[in-house]
Amino acid sequence: MGDCVSQMPVAEGKSVQQTVELLTRKLEMLGAEKQGTFCVDCETYHTAASTLGSQGQTGKLMYVMHNSEYPLSCFALFENGPCLIADTNFDVLMVKLKGFFQSAKASKIETRGTRYQYCDFLVKVGTVTMGPSARGISVEVEYGPCVVASDCWSLLLEFLQSFLGSHTPGAPAVFGNRHDAVYGPADTMVQYMELFNKIRKQQQVPVAGIR
Repeated sequence: MGDCVSQMPVAEGKSVQQTVELLTRKLEMLGAEKQGTFCVDCETYHTAASTLGSQGQTGKLMYVMHNSEYPLSCFALFENGPCLIADTNFDVLMVKLKGFFQSAKASKIETRGTRYQYCDFLVKVGTVTMGPSARGISVEVEYGPCVVASDCWSLLLEFLQSFLGSHTPGAPAVFGNRHDAVYGPADTMVQYMELFNKIRKQQQVPVAGIR
């Protein structure tokens, strides 16, 4: 598999939902077929103050994530660090580790939407929400037959251009970092973590103002 996760700007004069509908209509016109729904969520934890030294140390952030494509797994990621893949009981473990990691208030962010299949491509267009508010649009495109992501980037790019046009993203950083490595679920979750962090930073900007 090779995967690209990106943010789609909200169309001028349109709402998030209207832009999602425009995108999905384009996919259906290409011949893509609906294949159920998907959800990716992320909750942020920070190092508990009691574990920091007195030299002004800054705490680390850890992101605990779930992906409906992998219902029996839980992903724990550090920024610029490793990705741990555990079973779903990891959430219970985090409660027991509250002396070391504490959940950041109102930190949960998720994307939900529809899955589409087009030949060997799996496309997921989702609405990113924080609490009750829509914050943006996520687009994930996976090319199934290839296991080395950098080998299929030209195919992904061509397909992305067919329905994203001028908003087609560049190659994900993970492609360059793992040039000849086998692509796995953790690489996709790193891309979602980066997308969610980007959208969090934009949360003070009205969604309709994103171009």
